[in-house]
Amino acid sequence: MTKSMNPVQFLQSWYQLQTNGEWERSRGVTIETLDTPGWMVTVDLAGTTLDGHGMKAIKEERSEGDWLLCEVEHNQFCGQGDSQKLFAILETFQRWATEAAKLK
Repeated sequence: MTKSMNPVQFLQSWYQLQTNGEWERSRGVTIETLDTPGWMVTVDLAGTTLDGHGMKAIKEERSEGDWLLCEVEHNQFCGQGDSQKLFAILETFQRWATEAAKLK
């Protein structure tokens, strides 16, 4: 995976690298809408190259309609943000996953 990928391309490639006939059956990636309104992205890390890696939480709350929270808890990357933050959440996952992979 290269740095020239946008966050969606990165997520697609990362997902494909994790699939092994088992992981994707019980784990995976979910992208959901929130009633705030907003987005939530959850990436199961168990059984992946990122299994067990932590992340310092990123919390930005500029206003009720301008916020972002990304963290790793219970071996899952969880990103949440307002209705304009889906790309920022995926970007955060890309940056973190790229850096965490270097720490192996």
